[in-house]
Amino acid sequence: MTVDQTRPVDGAGRAAPEPGRLYGPEFAADPGRVYAALRAHGDLAPVELAPGIPATLVIGYDAALEVMRDPGRFPRDATRWQQGVPADCPVLPLLMYRPNTLSANGPVHARLRSVITDSLDRVDAGALRGHVETAATRLVDAFAADGEADLIGQYARVLPLLVFNQLFGCPPEIGDRLVQGMSGIFDGTSAEEANAVLHQATRDLVAHKRANPGADVTSWMIGHPADLDDDEMAEQLALLLGAGTEPEQNLIANGLRLLLSDDRFAGDLSGGSLPVEDALDEILWTDPPMANFGATYPRQDVEFRGRVLPANQPVVISYAAANTDPSRAAAGRAGNRAHLAFAAGAHTCPAKGHARLIASAAIETLLDRLPDMEPAVPVDELEWRPGPFHRALTALPVRFPPEAPRP
Repeated sequence: MTVDQTRPVDGAGRAAPEPGRLYGPEFAADPGRVYAALRAHGDLAPVELAPGIPATLVIGYDAALEVMRDPGRFPRDATRWQQGVPADCPVLPLLMYRPNTLSANGPVHARLRSVITDSLDRVDAGALRGHVETAATRLVDAFAADGEADLIGQYARVLPLLVFNQLFGCPPEIGDRLVQGMSGIFDGTSAEEANAVLHQATRDLVAHKRANPGADVTSWMIGHPADLDDDEMAEQLALLLGAGTEPEQNLIANGLRLLLSDDRFAGDLSGGSLPVEDALDEILWTDPPMANFGATYPRQDVEFRGRVLPANQPVVISYAAANTDPSRAAAGRAGNRAHLAFAAGAHTCPAKGHARLIASAAIETLLDRLPDMEPAVPVDELEWRPGPFHRALTALPVRFPPEAPRP
């Protein structure tokens, strides 16, 4: 496949508007402005995921649901698309075909997904909350006496890794490499190198758990009747890591940012779990940690909602734009779980309950310990990491009354 840079021409002979760019500092700083401009195209908008990498972005709520619920017309297999994409393309590692449940369709998808869902179902919710609270307390202890902290580098980025290592029986050394690889892939910086780091680390984890099984998710997956081989195991673990660390840290951080800066939540941060749950609902609707993902690849040209979608070109779901579709009521988001932040259809996130529990426990533990936190810089001066797929802060500096060191 060669990348076609030619813009379509309308009936009057005028060139169609240029595709929206889902990359660069302007998009990272204000993706909402880009989505608003793209709505001139309707439910489907032409975009570039990276320079010279065209795609269709689904920005309408109902259209997104229709795509996600129709794997026959919109399968997940990127094999044909990636044949014409340069190896150093920054979005390739996240969109390329991998033998995991996210890329699979039909019976193969059902087999791989069963290994994940059956193993995750064995996780005790009470024990999971305990793991989060214990790890969170240790992290807060490390900076509580300082009176200031970066809640990304010292908390939100580290906590999901600690929980992942505990749940999956992953040694810290392997866990560090897993996160290094996954973070590089999401940012699109040295993506090819980051993909190699992730590839080796997941296989090292599989080898470690085959030799040292335990009461953990990795061991349960290895022992599942589906009998995954080492490569299949490694790819499922990479998928779970991608969902369980990078987006999770963004959900925690974005929830904290909202709670610390929005007047609707101010003044009641230590009053129980209700404000936290409300803030998570708001974030999952308006600023989901995975903003654009769920790419599908029609096997032939598909006519859909008045547009012809080219064969083997990505059709990407914008969870962020679909959730804020003007056709959907904006009021009453608290307690409303109809958002698309965890996708829908056959590929709905199998760990959405776990993800929400981890974020809720992480935020509650921090606010219980340091209820008088406040942002150290104005919210509009916070910087966002690059990349078309996630919504991720580079740092979240806060200050608070120092707490006396605990024994």
